[in-house]
Amino acid sequence: MDVEKTFDVHRIREDFPILKQVVNGKPLVYLDNAATSQKPQVVLDEMNRYYLEENSNIHRGVHFLSDKATQSYEAARKKIRNFINANDHREVIFVRGTTEGVNLVASSYARRFLKEGDEIIISAMEHHSNIVPWQMLRDEKGVKLRVIPMNDNGELLIDEYETMFTNRTKFVAIVHVSNALGTINPVKQMVNIAHRHDVPVLIDGAQAVPHMRIDVQDIDADFYTFSAHKMYGPTGVGILYGKRRLLEEMIPYQGGGDMIKSVTFEKTIYNDLPHKFEAGTPNIVGGVGFGATIDFINGIDFDAAIAHEEEVLGYATNVLSDIKRVRIIGTAREKASVLSFTIDGIHPHDIGTILDDDGIAIRTGHHCAQPVMIRFGIPATARASFAMYNTKEEVDVLAKGIHKVIEVLG
Repeated sequence: MDVEKTFDVHRIREDFPILKQVVNGKPLVYLDNAATSQKPQVVLDEMNRYYLEENSNIHRGVHFLSDKATQSYEAARKKIRNFINANDHREVIFVRGTTEGVNLVASSYARRFLKEGDEIIISAMEHHSNIVPWQMLRDEKGVKLRVIPMNDNGELLIDEYETMFTNRTKFVAIVHVSNALGTINPVKQMVNIAHRHDVPVLIDGAQAVPHMRIDVQDIDADFYTFSAHKMYGPTGVGILYGKRRLLEEMIPYQGGGDMIKSVTFEKTIYNDLPHKFEAGTPNIVGGVGFGATIDFINGIDFDAAIAHEEEVLGYATNVLSDIKRVRIIGTAREKASVLSFTIDGIHPHDIGTILDDDGIAIRTGHHCAQPVMIRFGIPATARASFAMYNTKEEVDVLAKGIHKVIEVLG
């Protein structure tokens, strides 16, 4: 089936005003979606409407604007709960993004319940934000990190993962989709393996939620965290989902307003979920915009959008594979969105600079995944990453740009 006939990508592009922009005299070709995605007009309008009509602090006020703002913010939480099929809206914690979600779990769960000699399993393809918090915990408490290896295709070795569990294994933190390779990890299987050993699992879903349907109950994740800005929403806001029984046992990540029921100089009584983990004035407009983002995704044929992205990624993989000197980094059988590559003899930063001259936006560097680069023996890659609004025609422009890079730099 030709997805292009069932998914009107050109109609979708009309919803994203920035895509009409001209860069260096050329139409913008935006292929940096793994870093951040563009925003549809309806999300921008809703955020503007909030500031024009409802701007007020939430939860604390009894006046009209505060009540309206609170309703909008909490409505967004419930929309997100339904979108990921959480069991209860109290399991949906607003955070600044995936990074804060990981740090919250490291601080409020792992720091409280893990002790010297305990082991945490992570993988060889983690983003720095799912490595560094655990290293900090290691250095502070003497826990041990164990790393799931991966093969030359960029796939985790699940058989080896299964053998890593001992009576000292107390936590697993893994990425759902690699931001550097595009690999889709079999997280449901990996969670099942961990749960057979009574070990809880945190999943970094930043790169997964924009590109596939997520059901946290089906995955059986204990914690699942993701960011709005990678799924057509605003920056500075994200979600940590956690099973309620675990969240109830955890201590607050930060202290301040709204995470308390009462405070005296002798004692503080913490608030109920989800507010226990939401100290201070949150990114209210970001939350409202996040709710509008969910409405936008629910208002399109998301399954057709997913299929379209898969077709564009497959087309791009074939086109770039045919260019001499181009090496694709990350050739897993199951991939989403990301196409990382190198050109023999040319530094990725030079690739990105020349492509930018033609209005092509890609990401170059180690993508906050330096252990991945070390594993493949390279300092960096050029990374094209796709969203529902990208087209095969844009892939052709990218390929033409790569030929130009090779011609210019030799």
